[in-house]
Amino acid sequence: MWLFLAFIAVPLIEIGLFVKVGGWLTLWPTLAIVLLTGIIGTHLVRQQGIKVLGELRNSMSQMRDPLSPLAHGALIVLAGVLLLTPGFFTDAIGFLLLVPSVRQAVIGFLASRVQVNSFSASFQAGPNPHPNSGRRSDDIIDGEYSDLSDAPKPQATSHKPINKHPSGWTEH
Repeated sequence: MWLFLAFIAVPLIEIGLFVKVGGWLTLWPTLAIVLLTGIIGTHLVRQQGIKVLGELRNSMSQMRDPLSPLAHGALIVLAGVLLLTPGFFTDAIGFLLLVPSVRQAVIGFLASRVQVNSFSASFQAGPNPHPNSGRRSDDIIDGEYSDLSDAPKPQATSHKPINKHPSGWTEH
C-alpha cells in the first residue's frame, strides 16, 4: 500500500514543485537547476561510493561484518537514482541520503523495523572434511594405464574421406 501511495504522491509533488519553481524562475533557469543538481549529485555519489567501497573492502579483508558498508552503499545507489530522476523533491531526498548521519539514521530506522534471521556454519579442515561423503580426503585411488603414444597408427583405407573442414582442426 505504501509503495502505491509513493507512486501516486511523488509525481504529484514533483509536478507541483515544477509549476511553482517554473513560475517563479521561468523555464530555462528551472531546467538549468535540474541539470546542475544531476551533475553535482553524480559527482557526489561517485565520491561517496568509492569511499564506501573502500570501507567494504577493509571490512571484508579484516573479516568484520560488512553489513554497515553494504547498507550505506545501497542508500548511496538509491541517492544516485533519485538525483538522476528529474525533480526537486527527489533531488532533495537524494542529497539528504548523501549525508552520512542521515544514512545512519535511515539504517537505524530500517534495522528497528526488520527482523533478521541468521544462521552460522563452521568449516572443519582435517582428515574428513566431507562427513557425509563416506570417504576421507586422504584416500588413495589406484589405477592402471597404457601408453599409446608408441602404438602403430592405423593404415589408411583406399578411399580418402572428404574433408569438410579445410582448417584441419577436426582431423585425427
